Amino acid sequence: MVTVLGSAHLDAPGHAGVFRLAPVAGETTASLVCRLAARYGLEAKTLRSNWQWRNSPPRHESGDARADAEVLLNAAGRRLLARLCGVEQDVLARALPSWGPQDAKLPAAPDAEPAAAWRIGGTLAGPVAFGCRLCTARRTGTAVRVVRYAARWQRVCVRHGRWLLDADADQPLEHLDLRGLAEVTAAQRRWTRVARRAVRAGGEPERVFALAHAVVARWWEQALHWESETIWPRRLHQVAGGNAGTELERWRIVGRDAVVFPEVVAVADALLDPAMAELAWRDSGAGRPRPLPADGAFCRRLGERVGRGWLGPLAATDYGGPLTSWMGSVIRIRRGAGGPPGYDNDPWWLRQEHQPTTMAGQLRVLGKEKKTPGSGRTWRAAVPPEQRMLITRAVEDAEEQLIQLRGAQYGKAAEVAQQLLSTLGHAAALIDQAVRESAAAALTAGMALEDVARWARLPADVLADVLVDDDGERPAAQGWV
Repeated sequence: MVTVLGSAHLDAPGHAGVFRLAPVAGETTASLVCRLAARYGLEAKTLRSNWQWRNSPPRHESGDARADAEVLLNAAGRRLLARLCGVEQDVLARALPSWGPQDAKLPAAPDAEPAAAWRIGGTLAGPVAFGCRLCTARRTGTAVRVVRYAARWQRVCVRHGRWLLDADADQPLEHLDLRGLAEVTAAQRRWTRVARRAVRAGGEPERVFALAHAVVARWWEQALHWESETIWPRRLHQVAGGNAGTELERWRIVGRDAVVFPEVVAVADALLDPAMAELAWRDSGAGRPRPLPADGAFCRRLGERVGRGWLGPLAATDYGGPLTSWMGSVIRIRRGAGGPPGYDNDPWWLRQEHQPTTMAGQLRVLGKEKKTPGSGRTWRAAVPPEQRMLITRAVEDAEEQLIQLRGAQYGKAAEVAQQLLSTLGHAAALIDQAVRESAAAALTAGMALEDVARWARLPADVLADVLVDDDGERPAAQGWV
């Protein structure tokens, strides 16, 4: 095989590369190949021509290459990469999470040529993030990009004060500057202790973190309208370079995980505390079951533990979220009413509908929303649950009225007419209510008044008058803008 490096026997035993390039722990194989190309003074695609590729590299919808792209190699391909790097295969096997997985469509014969297949990193070994270039420069002498697998609780570079961003999003930033946000760096150190506590309690740290992250991410979505919230806006503007300005919506997506990290760790610590579980049990009435109160001790104490004494009632009345699911599981277990083993008995089970949308997903939605309002988000994501409930209730009540008219056209004329007209009138009023609520919800979701009016078969000015008391969007609280 003739390679771009001028050797006809590079894959033969005993032939190593000119340079020695060690992998970074957790690095993607694709990232290592790119760094190797830079070390040899080649373009990445030129070095990649040493392998036979069975597919094309993954790209974003914009057409740009994905930073979280990953490659799988056959045995010959792994031997070639090890020799080009000048290291043993077992070194690469320990450092590269994608070294072990195989692609069944790659040639596996002993005399096969080096071959490779593209994948998306997140589908192989978990979340993919950018590495710290300053750390890479300190280790290798060159400040090149490194992409590596990293859990969401491993994103703070304590040495250089950086938050390392997801690599799967179509956006140019690799990190956020945490200088001046000592609480975020401190939370990284604190998480180590919380993770050990989770293990001692018989739990899995990653599941504890995931649930706490879901709880706080839900608060984050609501916090835009919390007048009392001052901590997160300050942090967000800081990571945005001083002021998010007109890009507030984008920065709320890009900066979320860094900004809320201290609260995520604090919530995880609180949910592992037996004293907090005891408060949830008492709020439920203990031996005398009752609905969870809006002023319960559990949520009040949780608010205090995240530095927000005013948060308790807001958290307690956020029904249907991951926090109330956790409380419900704890209470059922305490009562011995959990039923057969399953997620209802597991406080750390995170339902799919409670999982926060990633930065990449939110940015895709934002891009679509800017092009065509309402086209990016789902109805359930765009419309508050309370508003959806009003629509459902009006539709179901109208349906119930109409069902009563089955077989109604029998009997005396006056009685039939009275029943038909009164029931239809009531149903029509309910349908009108459903139309109003649906139109208000559509405006909340960002759709144009003219489109909503056309769908409702109403003049736009009439619909605007009907909805005069509902502008469809609450302004952001003062601290955010």
